[in-house]
Amino acid sequence: MKIINNLIEIFYPKICLACERRLLDHERVLCSYCELNLPKTNFHNRESNPVEILFWGRCRIDSASAYYRYIKQGNVQNLIHNFKYKGYQEIGLYIGEIYGKQLMASERYKTVDLIIPVPLHNKKLKIRGFNQSEVFAHGLSRSMKAITDSTILIRNIHTSTQTKKSRWDRHKNVSSIFSIKDPELLKGKHIMIVDDVITTGSTIESCVNTLTEIEDIKISVIAIASAAH
Repeated sequence: MKIINNLIEIFYPKICLACERRLLDHERVLCSYCELNLPKTNFHNRESNPVEILFWGRCRIDSASAYYRYIKQGNVQNLIHNFKYKGYQEIGLYIGEIYGKQLMASERYKTVDLIIPVPLHNKKLKIRGFNQSEVFAHGLSRSMKAITDSTILIRNIHTSTQTKKSRWDRHKNVSSIFSIKDPELLKGKHIMIVDDVITTGSTIESCVNTLTEIEDIKISVIAIASAAH
């Protein structure tokens, strides 16, 4: 068995999913260099941070943060691409577990009752095979005291891809596309909405504006990465 494993390692070496360096035996998903040097925000400990400012005047949130700073052509973009488009779901689980521990140490996030991933429309879910935001949410749940519910927020309308749209076009593309399955269950709860990447924030804005109709709800927002920094 050891010989077989060694042969597999030779022909199919485990690589860092950010920089593609070969992983050492003790490393998982990311090499030690990327663990230390990928640009982290630490926004979860900072009020009025750039992610929160992005939503000012647009929707009512109590706190917002992202684990990484998203820089085009950088290794964080490579990591997100491997997760979202190449199906390396272990990326979302791994980062979720790590960030969940940090969020639990923050006064702003340790009271979260429920984690809600931004939903995909069934059409897009069938094409991709998984919802990357839901995978990340499950990783967060492993380290936090909150469960993930991927059924309570529903995406009613299939929208075209956001990748190359302007901020205004993104806003028009996602306005009023979500609904809530059972609003009564969310009364008085601290909800954390989770997405993979925040760019213009239009999708999150639509989610939040749907949820803020609920009585006495507190809403936080978390993403793997954000372009707001």
